[in-house]
Amino acid sequence: MPDSAKPDASGASHAVVIGAGWAGWGAAKALCEAGVRVTLLDGMADPTGATPLTTASGKPFEAGTRGFWKDYPNINALTAELGLKQVFTEFTSSAFWSPEGLEATAPVFGDGPQLPSPLGQAFATINNFKRLPVADRLSIAGLLVAMLDFHRSEAVFRRYDGMDALTLFRQLKISERMIDEFLRPILLVGLFKPPEELSAAVTMELLYYYALAHQDSFDVRWIKAKSIAEQLIAPLSERLQRQHQLQVLGGTLATALNLEADGQRLVSVSTRTLATGRNGVIEDVDAVVLAVGAKGMRALMAGSPACAAAAPELVAAGALGAIDVVSVRLWLDRHVPVADPANVLSRFSALRGSGATFFMLDQLQQEDEAALWGDQPVQGSVIASDFYNATAIAELSDQAIVDCLMQELLPVAVPAFKAARVADQEVRRYPGSVSLFSPGSFRQRPPLETSLPPVVCAGDWVRMGSREFGAKGLCQERAYVCGLEAANSLLRRGIVQGGAAARNRRHPVIPIRADEPQVLLGRALNKLVMDPLEGFGIRWPWLAS
Repeated sequence: MPDSAKPDASGASHAVVIGAGWAGWGAAKALCEAGVRVTLLDGMADPTGATPLTTASGKPFEAGTRGFWKDYPNINALTAELGLKQVFTEFTSSAFWSPEGLEATAPVFGDGPQLPSPLGQAFATINNFKRLPVADRLSIAGLLVAMLDFHRSEAVFRRYDGMDALTLFRQLKISERMIDEFLRPILLVGLFKPPEELSAAVTMELLYYYALAHQDSFDVRWIKAKSIAEQLIAPLSERLQRQHQLQVLGGTLATALNLEADGQRLVSVSTRTLATGRNGVIEDVDAVVLAVGAKGMRALMAGSPACAAAAPELVAAGALGAIDVVSVRLWLDRHVPVADPANVLSRFSALRGSGATFFMLDQLQQEDEAALWGDQPVQGSVIASDFYNATAIAELSDQAIVDCLMQELLPVAVPAFKAARVADQEVRRYPGSVSLFSPGSFRQRPPLETSLPPVVCAGDWVRMGSREFGAKGLCQERAYVCGLEAANSLLRRGIVQGGAAARNRRHPVIPIRADEPQVLLGRALNKLVMDPLEGFGIRWPWLAS
């Protein structure tokens, strides 16, 4: 046992998890089940999911509608472990809309004959693009070559990371129409920024993971009733509190990590209770999991000068950019049938540079439609809409945002929206709430293991090093797995230890499906050819500069 560990009477160390998103809950689960004493804190009043988030009128509200893709094996395993059934909808199709109308639909790819990627996707969508000519679609072929190349070595990856995605697309001769009508909309709702502001490497990771790894990688489903917090987090938190004595501090911010004089060992975590403004201290802390984003990291490092000096990479991570999000929920006076329950809006001037989605919750949650209205009678459709890269949208009034949806955006998709009236509405803004993967940001993102051995990081923006996972982008699965791996790291290195009943049991992590044989062969051939050529200074043209 290292000198830093201060086990309690049961022999268990004490870890503090800061942040109650998927990463925080993953870390708490793995540590609790290893017998470690865990305190989890978050600024949300009740991060356990036991108290539903509601509007002033008592209707349910959830920030951001998040899908569950085909390759989410660890979240799927969690639902099975908790004995949860009928949690998700069936896999659903999606539609993409522009001012010209329907641009494309994404089918449920797993319903068709399974062919090697990307042939399977190409055949499944041959009739799904309504306006984009075949020649423009084929122009994306060069991107497939770059996808075989960008993980060839760490140095090559960093060159791609230093390039913005739009520059790469243009150097690969992807048509401007393909960029503007397909890639740009995908990125605005996938990584929440336009391609000129995104790392080319992270962009390719996202496109590969969600769309190209396998024919059915893009198949997605949704929560069938209530919210993610109520359906998945609440039963998990209840189990951890009941079986493992997890302590949850809601409405509480971590304000400082306090170190001993040697600058390497934790002493405590300073906190502030939001409701009262009262300051407090969590004592006898052996390890901390930082399951926060750039905004939270920046604030925490500002209050922790000794920690900032000992782990400058955390200060660098806190300096990264973040993305504003606006979430809207509308309750209408009539039902409006929409062919696809999940929809993407792009290229509308009314979006002010943002990307937007809208979801027909009354269609996704048909069996629980009454719950969408709280204690009020059901009147009609319920829509969840989210705006990403939403700085300009957030400056509008609530009513202006609602009017934008009802008058300028939704009627283009379905004219019947023109006759509908809003019975109730809720608009919430989340400034700086999502990670920005800008060009060159990879080296600045926080590592899983930091220069301070008892401090680890968790989240979908974390560099996982040797524990790197196949899920990419702003991804619930990646965040959850990173939380598991952060906990496993503390256990593996002996930073914390469990009690006698479950000493140091590491949490299993299920890998996503292996890459298909043609992809593995393509990468091997690319490496075989390009590594010797680079020795003579010859690179792919788009990496020549």
